[in-house]
Amino acid sequence: MYSFRDFELKSLRIILFELYCFRKQFSALTEVLFHFLTEPKEVERFLAQLSEFATINQISLGPLRSIVKSFLLVPNGALKKGLTAEQVRADFITLGLSEEKATYFSEKWKQNAPTLARWAIGQTLMINQLIDMEWKFGVTSGSSELEKVGSIFLQLKLVLKKGNQTENLYIELTLPQFYSFLHEMERVRTSMECFS
Repeated sequence: MYSFRDFELKSLRIILFELYCFRKQFSALTEVLFHFLTEPKEVERFLAQLSEFATINQISLGPLRSIVKSFLLVPNGALKKGLTAEQVRADFITLGLSEEKATYFSEKWKQNAPTLARWAIGQTLMINQLIDMEWKFGVTSGSSELEKVGSIFLQLKLVLKKGNQTENLYIELTLPQFYSFLHEMERVRTSMECFS
């Protein structure tokens, strides 16, 4: 949820974005933004396209970059939260973008959603790739808290690949926490199967 101050700032930038972009300009800039969203490693190309856009439309590059940076917060947040095109549209309207432009952007979002989702999942997997997992069940035999004695716990050892290195991550979970974790892992597996 946005704080009121952030909301005001983003609304102001969206309004400025509206002033900068008429319909044709908005569609051209949206193409540039989606090219960047689908190919985020192409930063130099993106900056060159922004510079070209600013030159063609006689817009100052500094404010345009600031506006685009703010504008990209919505799609990046939407990717993280898995929002639908309609939810993205509603967010932009709430932030002050006209209905016509919000609808245009949401249509582009709908067209590019599979590519964006695959990229987001791929990034998540590349950051912390799970190589191996070991677990051990245990029972608490002594504790300073009487009600914890006899409770079941689980120790997990996760082997993660981070870049060229591996890292061991140790986690201790109560039985309810473990079942919650297991449920989330099964949801992730189901989601991954949808994309393969």
